[in-house]
Amino acid sequence: MTDFGKLLIVLGGIMLAAGVVLVLLGRTNLPIGRLPGDILYRGKNTTFYFPLATSIVLSVLLSLILYAIGRWRR
Repeated sequence: MTDFGKLLIVLGGIMLAAGVVLVLLGRTNLPIGRLPGDILYRGKNTTFYFPLATSIVLSVLLSLILYAIGRWRR
């Protein structure tokens, strides 16, 4: 049961850090979520938003960060 408690603490810390990063990014004027290539469709009664370009940029950044961490740990 202690392993499960530790896992919950780690996951909570990760979620807290992600929340802080999102709040700080929201205060800047970076166009995260409004990049060219993000799909936005506004119909009469519906809105569909798919952040394609933002997803690609975040994927590349996270891949580079995790690659650097992997190389650093060796």
